[in-house]
Amino acid sequence: MRPDVSFVIAAYNAEATLARAIQSALGQSGVTVEVVVVDDCSTDRSLAIAQSFPSERIRVVALEKNRGPGGARNAGLSAARGRWIAVLDSDDTVHPDRLARMILRAEKAGAQIAVDNIDVVQETVGRGTTMFAPALFARLPELTLADFIGSNLVFEGSFNFGYMKPIFERRFIEDNALRYDEMLRIGEDYIFLASALAKGGRCVVEPRPGYCYHIRTGSISRVLEVHHVEAMLAADADFVRDHRLDAAARSAQARRTRSLKDAAAFLAVVRHLKNRNLLNAAGAALRRPMALRHLRMPIATRLRRFARSIGARPLDQSA
Repeated sequence: MRPDVSFVIAAYNAEATLARAIQSALGQSGVTVEVVVVDDCSTDRSLAIAQSFPSERIRVVALEKNRGPGGARNAGLSAARGRWIAVLDSDDTVHPDRLARMILRAEKAGAQIAVDNIDVVQETVGRGTTMFAPALFARLPELTLADFIGSNLVFEGSFNFGYMKPIFERRFIEDNALRYDEMLRIGEDYIFLASALAKGGRCVVEPRPGYCYHIRTGSISRVLEVHHVEAMLAADADFVRDHRLDAAARSAQARRTRSLKDAAAFLAVVRHLKNRNLLNAAGAALRRPMALRHLRMPIATRLRRFARSIGARPLDQSA
Protein backbone atom coordinates (compact mmCIF):
# COMPACT_ATOMS: atom_id res chain seq x y z
CA MET A 1 0.00 0.00 0.00
CA ARG A 2 1.11 3.53 -0.72
CA PRO A 3 2.29 5.23 2.51
CA ASP A 4 0.93 8.56 3.66
CA VAL A 5 4.41 10.05 3.92
CA SER A 6 7.83 9.51 2.39
CA PHE A 7 10.64 10.95 4.47
CA VAL A 8 13.64 11.84 2.31
CA ILE A 9 16.94 11.89 4.20
CA ALA A 10 20.10 12.88 2.31
CA ALA A 11 23.12 11.52 4.16
CA TYR A 12 26.77 12.42 3.77
CA ASN A 13 29.18 11.31 6.50
CA ALA A 14 26.32 11.37 9.00
CA GLU A 15 27.14 8.28 11.05
CA ALA A 16 26.87 10.19 14.35
CA THR A 17 23.25 11.25 13.84
CA LEU A 18 21.67 9.26 11.00
CA ALA A 19 20.15 6.49 13.13
CA ARG A 20 18.51 9.07 15.38
CA ALA A 21 16.97 10.84 12.38
CA ILE A 22 15.65 7.57 10.91
CA GLN A 23 14.18 6.46 14.23
CA SER A 24 12.37 9.77 14.68
CA ALA A 25 10.86 9.46 11.20
CA LEU A 26 9.73 5.90 11.88
CA GLY A 27 8.20 7.05 15.17
CA GLN A 28 5.43 9.08 13.53
CA SER A 29 1.96 8.38 14.90
CA GLY A 30 -1.33 8.51 13.02
CA VAL A 31 0.23 8.14 9.55
CA THR A 32 1.92 5.42 7.54
CA VAL A 33 5.56 6.14 6.73
CA GLU A 34 8.39 5.05 4.50
CA VAL A 35 11.90 6.44 4.84
CA VAL A 36 14.12 6.94 1.80
CA VAL A 37 17.77 7.39 2.78
CA VAL A 38 20.06 8.61 0.01
CA ASP A 39 23.73 8.07 0.75
CA ASP A 40 25.76 10.70 -1.10
CA CYS A 41 29.02 8.71 -1.36
CA SER A 42 29.79 8.88 2.36
CA THR A 43 33.24 7.80 3.49
CA ASP A 44 32.07 6.78 6.97
CA ARG A 45 29.49 4.19 8.15
CA SER A 46 26.40 6.13 7.02
CA LEU A 47 25.47 3.63 4.31
CA ALA A 48 25.89 0.63 6.63
CA ILE A 49 23.79 2.31 9.32
CA ALA A 50 20.96 2.97 6.86
CA GLN A 51 21.11 -0.60 5.56
CA SER A 52 20.89 -1.97 9.11
CA PHE A 53 17.22 -0.95 9.38
CA PRO A 54 14.40 -3.27 8.21
CA SER A 55 13.93 -3.03 4.45
CA GLU A 56 10.11 -3.04 4.76
CA ARG A 57 10.13 0.57 5.93
CA ILE A 58 13.55 1.84 4.89
CA ARG A 59 14.71 2.10 1.32
CA VAL A 60 18.34 3.00 0.74
CA VAL A 61 19.65 4.66 -2.40
CA ALA A 62 23.46 4.63 -2.72
CA LEU A 63 24.63 7.22 -5.23
CA GLU A 64 27.56 6.35 -7.48
CA LYS A 65 28.98 9.89 -7.29
CA ASN A 66 28.57 12.77 -4.87
CA ARG A 67 25.73 15.03 -6.04
CA GLY A 68 25.45 17.40 -3.09
CA PRO A 69 22.34 18.05 -1.00
CA GLY A 70 20.14 19.00 -3.95
CA GLY A 71 21.12 16.01 -6.04
CA ALA A 72 20.70 13.58 -3.16
CA ARG A 73 17.25 14.93 -2.41
CA ASN A 74 16.27 14.69 -6.07
CA ALA A 75 17.23 11.02 -6.01
CA GLY A 76 15.04 10.64 -2.93
CA LEU A 77 12.11 12.39 -4.62
CA SER A 78 12.36 10.01 -7.58
CA ALA A 79 12.30 7.00 -5.25
CA ALA A 80 9.49 8.24 -2.96
CA ARG A 81 6.04 6.63 -3.13
CA GLY A 82 4.12 8.46 -0.38
CA ARG A 83 1.23 10.87 -0.87
CA TRP A 84 3.28 13.49 0.94
CA ILE A 85 7.00 14.23 0.92
CA ALA A 86 8.87 15.35 4.05
CA VAL A 87 12.55 16.27 3.87
CA LEU A 88 14.50 15.53 7.06
CA ASP A 89 18.13 16.52 7.47
CA SER A 90 20.33 13.67 8.66
CA ASP A 91 21.26 15.51 11.87
CA ASP A 92 17.73 16.59 12.84
CA THR A 93 14.64 14.92 14.27
CA VAL A 94 10.86 15.33 14.24
CA HIS A 95 8.21 15.10 16.95
CA PRO A 96 5.98 11.97 16.76
CA ASP A 97 2.76 13.81 15.91
CA ARG A 98 4.27 16.24 13.39
CA LEU A 99 3.13 14.74 10.12
CA ALA A 100 -0.38 13.84 11.28
CA ARG A 101 -0.97 17.44 12.38
CA MET A 102 0.49 18.99 9.23
CA ILE A 103 -1.33 16.71 6.79
CA LEU A 104 -4.63 17.24 8.59
CA ARG A 105 -4.25 21.01 8.42
CA ALA A 106 -3.20 20.96 4.76
CA GLU A 107 -5.96 18.63 3.59
CA LYS A 108 -8.67 20.56 5.46
CA ALA A 109 -7.55 23.72 3.64
CA GLY A 110 -7.01 22.05 0.27
CA ALA A 111 -3.34 23.09 0.40
CA GLN A 112 -0.42 21.36 -1.30
CA ILE A 113 2.27 22.54 1.14
CA ALA A 114 2.52 22.87 4.91
CA VAL A 115 5.15 24.37 7.20
CA ASP A 116 5.44 24.44 10.97
CA ASN A 117 7.42 26.02 13.77
CA ILE A 118 10.83 24.64 14.73
CA ASP A 119 12.44 23.68 18.01
CA VAL A 120 16.11 24.70 18.13
CA VAL A 121 17.95 22.10 20.21
CA GLN A 122 21.32 22.94 21.73
CA GLU A 123 22.73 19.43 22.08
CA THR A 124 25.32 20.24 24.73
CA VAL A 125 22.66 21.49 27.15
CA GLY A 126 19.86 19.19 26.05
CA ARG A 127 17.29 21.93 25.64
CA GLY A 128 16.54 24.79 23.33
CA THR A 129 14.08 27.37 22.17
CA THR A 130 11.34 27.73 19.61
CA MET A 131 12.66 29.37 16.45
CA PHE A 132 9.71 31.63 15.67
CA ALA A 133 7.47 33.48 18.12
CA PRO A 134 4.06 31.76 18.42
CA ALA A 135 2.39 35.16 17.97
CA LEU A 136 3.96 35.45 14.52
CA PHE A 137 2.40 32.22 13.30
CA ALA A 138 -0.93 33.04 14.94
CA ARG A 139 -1.12 35.97 12.49
CA LEU A 140 0.02 33.86 9.55
CA PRO A 141 -2.43 31.07 8.71
CA GLU A 142 -0.98 30.79 5.20
CA LEU A 143 2.49 31.57 3.85
CA THR A 144 2.52 33.56 0.62
CA LEU A 145 5.38 33.86 -1.85
CA ALA A 146 5.90 37.51 -0.85
CA ASP A 147 6.02 36.53 2.84
CA PHE A 148 8.60 33.86 2.13
CA ILE A 149 10.88 35.94 -0.09
CA GLY A 150 10.62 38.93 2.25
CA SER A 151 11.79 36.84 5.20
CA ASN A 152 14.90 35.62 3.38
CA LEU A 153 17.05 38.74 3.58
CA VAL A 154 20.72 38.38 4.40
CA PHE A 155 21.84 39.70 7.81
CA GLU A 156 18.24 40.41 8.87
CA GLY A 157 17.83 38.62 12.20
CA SER A 158 19.07 35.23 13.38
CA PHE A 159 16.53 32.98 11.66
CA ASN A 160 14.23 33.33 8.69
CA PHE A 161 11.59 31.26 6.92
CA GLY A 162 14.30 29.59 4.85
CA TYR A 163 14.89 27.32 7.85
CA MET A 164 11.39 25.88 7.54
CA LYS A 165 11.12 22.26 6.46
CA PRO A 166 7.92 22.07 4.40
CA ILE A 167 5.99 18.98 3.49
CA PHE A 168 4.72 18.76 -0.08
CA GLU A 169 1.95 16.82 -1.75
CA ARG A 170 3.87 14.49 -4.05
CA ARG A 171 1.34 14.82 -6.87
CA PHE A 172 1.89 18.59 -6.87
CA ILE A 173 5.67 18.12 -7.06
CA GLU A 174 5.39 15.73 -9.98
CA ASP A 175 2.70 17.71 -11.85
CA ASN A 176 4.93 20.79 -11.72
CA ALA A 177 8.23 18.95 -12.36
CA LEU A 178 9.75 20.43 -9.21
CA ARG A 179 13.30 19.41 -8.38
CA TYR A 180 16.15 20.87 -6.32
CA ASP A 181 18.82 22.96 -8.03
CA GLU A 182 21.85 20.67 -7.99
CA MET A 183 24.23 23.55 -8.71
CA LEU A 184 23.48 25.16 -5.36
CA ARG A 185 25.34 23.97 -2.27
CA ILE A 186 23.69 26.66 -0.12
CA GLY A 187 20.13 27.87 -0.59
CA GLU A 188 18.67 24.93 -2.51
CA ASP A 189 15.80 24.62 0.00
CA TYR A 190 14.87 28.27 -0.53
CA ILE A 191 14.58 28.01 -4.31
CA PHE A 192 12.56 24.79 -4.10
CA LEU A 193 9.89 26.24 -1.80
CA ALA A 194 9.84 29.58 -3.62
CA SER A 195 9.28 27.74 -6.90
CA ALA A 196 6.46 25.67 -5.41
CA LEU A 197 4.73 28.82 -4.14
CA ALA A 198 5.27 30.60 -7.47
CA LYS A 199 3.62 27.69 -9.28
CA GLY A 200 0.45 28.22 -7.26
CA GLY A 201 1.00 25.95 -4.30
CA ARG A 202 -1.00 26.94 -1.23
CA CYS A 203 1.01 26.69 1.98
CA VAL A 204 -0.69 26.44 5.37
CA VAL A 205 1.12 27.16 8.62
CA GLU A 206 0.97 24.80 11.60
CA PRO A 207 1.88 27.06 14.56
CA ARG A 208 3.16 24.33 16.87
CA PRO A 209 6.76 23.15 16.49
CA GLY A 210 7.22 19.70 15.00
CA TYR A 211 10.71 19.83 13.50
CA CYS A 212 13.81 19.80 15.73
CA TYR A 213 16.84 21.65 14.39
CA HIS A 214 19.90 20.33 16.25
CA ILE A 215 22.96 22.51 16.86
CA ARG A 216 26.17 20.75 17.80
CA THR A 217 28.58 23.02 19.62
CA GLY A 218 32.15 22.78 18.39
CA SER A 219 31.33 22.09 14.77
CA ILE A 220 33.63 23.67 12.22
CA SER A 221 31.99 26.73 10.72
CA ARG A 222 31.20 26.67 7.02
CA VAL A 223 33.55 28.93 5.05
CA LEU A 224 31.28 31.33 3.21
CA GLU A 225 32.74 32.81 0.05
CA VAL A 226 31.68 35.24 -2.63
CA HIS A 227 30.95 32.44 -5.10
CA HIS A 228 28.28 31.01 -2.76
CA VAL A 229 26.37 34.29 -2.89
CA GLU A 230 26.96 34.67 -6.62
CA ALA A 231 25.42 31.22 -7.13
CA MET A 232 22.39 32.28 -5.07
CA LEU A 233 22.04 35.47 -7.13
CA ALA A 234 22.19 33.43 -10.35
CA ALA A 235 19.56 31.00 -9.04
CA ASP A 236 17.33 33.92 -8.04
CA ALA A 237 17.70 35.42 -11.52
CA ASP A 238 16.60 32.11 -13.07
CA PHE A 239 13.69 31.98 -10.64
CA VAL A 240 12.49 35.49 -11.59
CA ARG A 241 12.86 34.69 -15.29
CA ASP A 242 10.90 31.44 -15.04
CA HIS A 243 7.97 32.60 -12.87
CA ARG A 244 5.41 35.37 -12.94
CA LEU A 245 5.49 37.27 -9.65
CA ASP A 246 2.81 39.58 -8.32
CA ALA A 247 3.67 43.10 -7.18
CA ALA A 248 4.26 42.12 -3.54
CA ALA A 249 6.57 39.25 -4.51
CA ARG A 250 8.49 41.47 -6.97
CA SER A 251 9.02 44.08 -4.25
CA ALA A 252 10.23 41.42 -1.80
CA GLN A 253 12.53 39.97 -4.46
CA ALA A 254 14.07 43.39 -5.10
CA ARG A 255 14.89 43.72 -1.39
CA ARG A 256 16.36 40.22 -1.32
CA THR A 257 18.50 40.89 -4.39
CA ARG A 258 19.90 44.07 -2.81
CA SER A 259 20.71 42.19 0.38
CA LEU A 260 22.53 39.45 -1.54
CA LYS A 261 24.56 41.97 -3.53
CA ASP A 262 25.49 43.74 -0.29
CA ALA A 263 26.52 40.39 1.17
CA ALA A 264 28.70 39.57 -1.84
CA ALA A 265 30.41 42.94 -1.56
CA PHE A 266 30.91 42.50 2.17
CA LEU A 267 32.53 39.08 1.68
CA ALA A 268 34.77 40.54 -1.03
CA VAL A 269 35.89 43.33 1.32
CA VAL A 270 36.59 40.79 4.09
CA ARG A 271 38.60 38.60 1.71
CA HIS A 272 40.73 41.53 0.56
CA LEU A 273 41.29 42.71 4.14
CA LYS A 274 42.43 39.22 5.17
CA ASN A 275 44.85 39.24 2.24
CA ARG A 276 46.07 42.71 3.34
CA ASN A 277 45.02 44.13 -0.01
CA LEU A 278 43.63 47.46 1.12
CA LEU A 279 43.33 48.91 -2.39
CA ASN A 280 41.08 46.09 -3.61
CA ALA A 281 39.09 46.23 -0.36
CA ALA A 282 38.47 49.93 -0.89
CA GLY A 283 37.45 49.31 -4.49
CA ALA A 284 34.93 46.63 -3.50
CA ALA A 285 33.51 48.90 -0.82
CA LEU A 286 33.16 51.83 -3.19
CA ARG A 287 31.30 49.71 -5.73
CA ARG A 288 28.75 48.73 -3.07
CA PRO A 289 28.90 51.32 -0.25
CA MET A 290 25.95 49.82 1.66
CA ALA A 291 28.12 46.78 2.39
CA LEU A 292 30.27 48.93 4.68
CA ARG A 293 27.55 49.07 7.33
CA HIS A 294 28.19 45.40 8.05
CA LEU A 295 31.72 46.27 9.20
CA ARG A 296 30.33 48.07 12.25
CA MET A 297 30.35 44.83 14.23
CA PRO A 298 33.26 42.37 14.50
CA ILE A 299 33.79 40.50 11.24
CA ALA A 300 33.57 37.05 12.86
CA THR A 301 30.24 37.94 14.45
CA ARG A 302 28.90 39.27 11.17
CA LEU A 303 29.99 36.14 9.29
CA ARG A 304 28.21 33.91 11.82
CA ARG A 305 25.06 35.98 11.42
CA PHE A 306 25.42 35.76 7.66
CA ALA A 307 25.64 31.97 7.85
CA ARG A 308 22.50 31.82 9.98
CA SER A 309 20.61 34.20 7.68
CA ILE A 310 21.05 31.90 4.67
CA GLY A 311 20.53 28.68 6.63
CA ALA A 312 24.07 27.41 6.13
CA ARG A 313 24.91 24.31 8.16
CA PRO A 314 28.30 23.71 9.77
CA LEU A 315 30.58 21.79 7.43
CA ASP A 316 30.43 18.48 9.26
CA GLN A 317 26.61 18.44 9.16
CA SER A 318 26.01 19.09 5.48
CA ALA A 319 25.52 16.72 2.61
